[in-house]
Amino acid sequence: MRPGGGRRELSSEQREGLLKALKARFERHVGRHKGVPWADVQARLEADAGKLWSLSEMERTGGEPDVVSLGDTQGDHVFCDCSPQSPAGRRNLCYDRAALDSRKANKPENSALDVAADMGIEILTVEQYRELQNLGEFDTKTSSWVKTPDMIRKLGGALYCDRRYDTVFVYHNGAESYYAARGFRGLLRV
Repeated sequence: MRPGGGRRELSSEQREGLLKALKARFERHVGRHKGVPWADVQARLEADAGKLWSLSEMERTGGEPDVVSLGDTQGDHVFCDCSPQSPAGRRNLCYDRAALDSRKANKPENSALDVAADMGIEILTVEQYRELQNLGEFDTKTSSWVKTPDMIRKLGGALYCDRRYDTVFVYHNGAESYYAARGFRGLLRV
C-alpha cells in the first residue's frame, strides 16, 4: 500500500493507459453493465481527476475495476473490483483501525477500512457483495471483508464473504484477524 496516500494525480500518459484498460475490460464484459454507454462513463471519468486516481489505485492493487449494475445507483455509474479473487494488493489486512491498534504483536501493515478510505473507495456491503456474485463467480479461493454493522463491530467482530459450492457465504471473525487469502473489494461511484 502507498503510505499516506502520496501523489493523487495521474500524468496524461497514465490517464490514457488507464482509460484504455478500463474500456477494454468494459467491452469484454458487457453483461456486467447492460445498456450503459462507454462514452458516458468516459466523459464522467475525464471530468473528475480524483475518481480516475481512485480507479488507478483499484487497478494497481489488482482489483480489475469494471462498471457494474448493482441495485440503486442513484444515477451514478458504479465501478467495482471484478478480479476473480480478492485483490492481491489488498490482502493481509485486519478490518479497521481499532482492530489494528488492539493487536499487541504480529500487526498487519494496515486495515481494510483505512486502505479503502485512502484510495477514495467504499468497501462493499453484504448486499452489494451478493449482487456482484450475480454477475460472475468471485472469491472462489479467497475471501473479502465486507462492511460490518456497528452492533457486531462493537462486540469485536467483523464480517467477510466468499463463494464456495456455488453459494455465497457470510462469516464472522475477530476484526483484528488477517489472512493471506482475505482482502476486500471496493466500489467507486462516478
